[in-house]
Amino acid sequence: MQAGLSFSHVGFYVQDIDKMEQFYQGLLGFFVTDRGTLSGPSGEFKLVFLSRDPDEHHQIVLATGKPDSVSFNVINQISLRADSLDTLRDLYDKLAEAGASDIQPVTHGNAISVYLRDPEGNRLELFIDTPWYVDQPMRVPVDFRQSNDELMQSVEAHARQLPGFQPRSQWRARMVQLMGME
Repeated sequence: MQAGLSFSHVGFYVQDIDKMEQFYQGLLGFFVTDRGTLSGPSGEFKLVFLSRDPDEHHQIVLATGKPDSVSFNVINQISLRADSLDTLRDLYDKLAEAGASDIQPVTHGNAISVYLRDPEGNRLELFIDTPWYVDQPMRVPVDFRQSNDELMQSVEAHARQLPGFQPRSQWRARMVQLMGME
């Protein structure tokens, strides 16, 4: 890891904090580590702190105060790495029932992802890395009806045809050099 800074958490405003807490806790397995109320320039607001890592007090903070009508959602996406393709598939099977919408399984060549919208329309990406790198951006749909082996074989076959295809280890070595971490 590069010295200086590392990413820790993200916080965003919500309209229905109870519904959003249930989604992140119930479907995605976050735990409430704290909750409370603070005073701010616009009055009091509620906070819910959520984490999946005992070394991180919070990885997501939900805060009340999102206006009813927002012309543009400034959150492009919140990305969560799954520990396996099986976990990603298990979550995929539960998304709609948990209140997610716009569910799209895709590959970027270097990852297999499921994009979705949480109950308030924030875009999430649940993903696993693949052993390959390809030039980005790249995104094509994948079929989760395939077995794990079939899915990985089709993702690899497609990736091998794309610009920049190489083993992830080769790409990582380049990044280590770029970031002066040799």
